[in-house]
Amino acid sequence: MQHESLKLELIEWLTSLTDESTLEYLKEVKDAAETNHDWWHDLTDEQKQAIERGMKDVEEGRVTSHEQVKKKYGL
Repeated sequence: MQHESLKLELIEWLTSLTDESTLEYLKEVKDAAETNHDWWHDLTDEQKQAIERGMKDVEEGRVTSHEQVKKKYGL
């Protein structure tokens, strides 16, 4: 039942959505899911390198927790 209520909540939200960029993004997500399109191939080389650097940072323990960031910025 949880799954169905989430679907209804999303449908209700979607019907009231007016932001064009969000609608276009959701269409891309839908199309990619239907075609099993791998978005990785749509990224630029710079974007791929940035993601790979971030993954390496995580693997090597160079991370900052959400709690640490909140504390640093007084959130």
